[in-house]
Amino acid sequence: MGCYNKIHFVEWNKLMSSVVNLSDEFEQLQQAYQASPYPSKDDRLGLLNGLKTALLAEKGALVSALENDYGFRSHFDSTICDLMPSIQHINYTRKQLSKWLKIKKRHAGLLLSPSKVSVCYQPLGVVGVIVPWNFPIYLSIAPIVTAIAAGNRVMVKLSEYTPETNQILRRIFSDLSEHVCIIEGESDIAAEFSQLPFNHLLFTGSTQVGKLVASAAAKNLTPITLELGGKSPVIVAEDAELVSAVDAIMLGKSMNAGQICVAPDYVFVPKEKVDKFISLYTQRFLQAFPEKKGRREYSHIINQAQYDRLLAYLDDAQEKGAKITAIGEIKDQQGRSFLPHLITNVTEDMRVMQEEIFGPILPIIGYDDIEEALSYIQARPRPLALYIMSLDKKLVKDISQRTHSGGLAINDTIMHVAADDAPFGGIGDSGMGSYHGIEGFRTFSHAKTILNTPNWLPRARLLLKHKKWMLKILSRKFMS
Repeated sequence: MGCYNKIHFVEWNKLMSSVVNLSDEFEQLQQAYQASPYPSKDDRLGLLNGLKTALLAEKGALVSALENDYGFRSHFDSTICDLMPSIQHINYTRKQLSKWLKIKKRHAGLLLSPSKVSVCYQPLGVVGVIVPWNFPIYLSIAPIVTAIAAGNRVMVKLSEYTPETNQILRRIFSDLSEHVCIIEGESDIAAEFSQLPFNHLLFTGSTQVGKLVASAAAKNLTPITLELGGKSPVIVAEDAELVSAVDAIMLGKSMNAGQICVAPDYVFVPKEKVDKFISLYTQRFLQAFPEKKGRREYSHIINQAQYDRLLAYLDDAQEKGAKITAIGEIKDQQGRSFLPHLITNVTEDMRVMQEEIFGPILPIIGYDDIEEALSYIQARPRPLALYIMSLDKKLVKDISQRTHSGGLAINDTIMHVAADDAPFGGIGDSGMGSYHGIEGFRTFSHAKTILNTPNWLPRARLLLKHKKWMLKILSRKFMS
């Protein structure tokens, strides 16, 4: 789950004051890994059990810290989106670890028979993780859990925008200090962090910054996983049940006030249903988030810069002729409360159609033929998610096969991220690589092929001494 942030990579000579500290931390983890390069299953499970215990002990403090960092963070959002999936990820990983660690037999083939071929998954070493501000608990816990399960040490750069949450996370990881190192700091530290010679680096954030991270990592040939974002579209088909579609879209757009990398970014609706869609959205939102004592149970925007960015989107759209339907007034600018805004009459030159919105603004595009929606999506960078609201299985299959996206949800939004047993990641501009599930374990492991040849087998001697004869026999068998 990415975030809209900017990390400016600065010149090397401006970083020298902090280089030694980060390098020292990295080297300590590297030495610890080299001293124990293949932790036992029991050791890995012990670390995961300890992490779960610490996380549960601090759950109340984490919710409070998130609320302070956001100004107001819905208890529902903090629990459902940050705490619950973190615990579930630990539970799932513990249950699967024995299976993941088993050496996998592979087919040797007649050419190599009677040698045996197998694959084992070996820890990489030191894994780097750059965490965004939008889900600072889950997006630190999940990769750490998977990396530890794979036998690695982990160095984590937390977001500077969640300082109170970071302090609680430091407490949680304090008992894992030989395995997990926590780093804080602003953009210069993030830039330096990306230049460390990790054995793997996972970055969650914007596409623009992802390119910079990839460039920095390339200098060390560090393999990377980029979980980015983009503009995830929704297609509401003619046959869709409109109330259900509105509810699904609203869920994805209202959790964390739309500050989610897979949040619906814009929606295609049949032209004749656009007004009904807006009416239903307004009605359902006010029912789901009633005002109590002057406040709705609706998360605020993380900081003033993000708040001002969203306001600028509205100003830009209005100046260019868009129609804006605001659900509730923006009356708490100091507290950064920002309720949903639905935008119609959008044009391509508007910022809301050019940039990832990452907030509670939803452009609505009316269409006459669903091919218009497909053509629009196909002509643009591949998104992290695509959502289809339809009961027509043939249509859903057609759209799925003709479009590319990191993930796909049918008659739902964002919830595919919670599938622990399935990979999560982007494609093209929305990212590369994946984690979650066994794919995550393999991301943080090296798949080592092992060929075990019996000592009595004279294969090498025959190939060396009788080249012509062996070539004739093998060619007849394997090249016919």
